[in-house]
Amino acid sequence: MSILFSLVIAYSFFIVGKFLRSNLMMKQMESLNGRHEGIKSMSVGNLCDFSGNSKLCICVVTWNMNGQVSYQDLVELFGRSRNFDLLVVGLQEVPRRNISRLLQAAVVDTLTLLGEAVMQSLQLYVFGPQNSGLFIRELTVDKHSFGGFGGLIRRNKGAAAIRINYKGIVMVFISCHLSAHAHNVEERNWQCQHLTHNLFSKNPNPYARPAHITVWLGDLNFRIEGIDTYPARNLIDKDLHRLLTSKDQLLQEAAKGRIFSGFCEGTLTFKPTYKYNIGSSNYDTSYKVRVPSWTDRILFRMEDSDKISAILHSYNSVDNIYSSDHKPVKAHICLRPNERPNAVL
Repeated sequence: MSILFSLVIAYSFFIVGKFLRSNLMMKQMESLNGRHEGIKSMSVGNLCDFSGNSKLCICVVTWNMNGQVSYQDLVELFGRSRNFDLLVVGLQEVPRRNISRLLQAAVVDTLTLLGEAVMQSLQLYVFGPQNSGLFIRELTVDKHSFGGFGGLIRRNKGAAAIRINYKGIVMVFISCHLSAHAHNVEERNWQCQHLTHNLFSKNPNPYARPAHITVWLGDLNFRIEGIDTYPARNLIDKDLHRLLTSKDQLLQEAAKGRIFSGFCEGTLTFKPTYKYNIGSSNYDTSYKVRVPSWTDRILFRMEDSDKISAILHSYNSVDNIYSSDHKPVKAHICLRPNERPNAVL
């Protein structure tokens, strides 16, 4: 009885906390003055030739693994072409087996682990070339969980983050898993704001340089709404899924100035990444027949665009991996110093 009573009390606090956060979010939204940038949609440039014109090229990968994975999936995910300096991997719903070891085995021929932030099933890794640790001037990690019952079943909601100064470029990577279900938009908005204000806020280094770029990746769980599942699937089948972007909650909330103001994202040319029947390329045929949605995203914002600019060379899903109900998403971002006299990184 004591265990049941404790669970009831914990759930009550969870519901009350959710209600209070929702009210706080509403008050914050009411205080906005209407000036906001939203998310800037970027077209993808030519493939990166890795010729040295850029100071730093980053491959960013996010994947909700749904509690299962195979080594071959990871090899397929990362590919054999390694035309980048850093590989950033954000994983959600990671199985209990040692994923870090599998990841390193999949890239061991060219890359080595530089840093990791692990919070049970929510994990973030940064890999670089052999001996690239010599170029690291700072590497700190942080993580934040939103509690509830996710931890009991090892499927956390929250974020794991890494801040790294590599070759003089300061980068912040935030791998997150936000609240599920289409109706929890305000909850996800609050979580985004809470993570923005709280990550790396404890014991800040007054001498640390500000970030040049911040990258959010993960299962943000924003859905497509305002259209039924079968009309949505019909558009996807006809390769007209771009028409669904106007119904994407993430873009809608950003356009209202509630989250991710000033961030960039590649144009959503790939199909919605959730929810698939495991083992196939067919969307959900369970009794819920969920509306396909772009739950898995990669966003970035240049914090010091006067000194460094970013070029997005690719943004797509990896559709030939079938072990999860999510498709992984990859982006290739190259950073280049702006040509200005006396510019110092």
